[in-house]
Amino acid sequence: MRIALVYERLREEERSILKAIEELGHEPIPVHINSNFMSLSTDRVFPADIAIIRAISATKAHSSAVALESMGVKVINASDVLATCGNKLTTTAKLSEAGIPTPKTMVAFSLDGALKAAKEIGYPVVVKPINGSWGRLVSLAEDEEDLRTILEHREAIPSPYYRIHYIQEFIRKPGRDIRAYGTEKEFVTAIYRISDHWITNTARGARAEPAPQNPELQELVVRTARAMGGGFLGMDIAEDEERGLLVLEVNAVTEFKNAARVTGVNIARELVSYALGVS
Repeated sequence: MRIALVYERLREEERSILKAIEELGHEPIPVHINSNFMSLSTDRVFPADIAIIRAISATKAHSSAVALESMGVKVINASDVLATCGNKLTTTAKLSEAGIPTPKTMVAFSLDGALKAAKEIGYPVVVKPINGSWGRLVSLAEDEEDLRTILEHREAIPSPYYRIHYIQEFIRKPGRDIRAYGTEKEFVTAIYRISDHWITNTARGARAEPAPQNPELQELVVRTARAMGGGFLGMDIAEDEERGLLVLEVNAVTEFKNAARVTGVNIARELVSYALGVS
């Protein structure tokens, strides 16, 4: 079978996926999204039966998935899953609908509304853009003055996305959080991301270590993937002293090189197997 890898940059993860496709006896078709186009006409043809989306840009990932699905290509992850996970507001709404525990979160559409939301939650609060990754533009507001400064800056950015204010309870983590991987069918693996900084992201220097694979975490991962509509996903999970595990975010084009390195799990192979339906 021919399996396309739709990518922007050929990082370690993408190289490992191409290798896994070959090792599983299939033909990899690298598709550099910035060097190609996808036809929306009736005579459209795509040179693969399955496409694994690895575009870094959430907008390009979703748009390419829509185009490929219109040609009858099986896409991992599906366009609706990419759309849900690419918007933190939508992600949190879906998690809440499914009864999955999350930090207290509110959305506001003005500075005044955001100040009221933060007061309701209680300071400190975390302010996030509704899209984006790697902890970019994620800010901690210790009090109302901090929040005003953060939001006044964001409202000056010429994009409507930065006028939607996603305000979340600050979780006092034990110096780490969990990045877990799985699908609507099964748990794959998980790591701790350890850091002295409150943003525990390996892209920001956090250290990766294997995390225990207990039934509570395994069940939460599968439930979370089902709430997103399925897919091969990465999940950011915080540990709260009183409430236990809380899902922070879900990633549909997830990085995994550090997790593969410290756990020994061939995550690329798991992803390709999932795409083939033989996981």
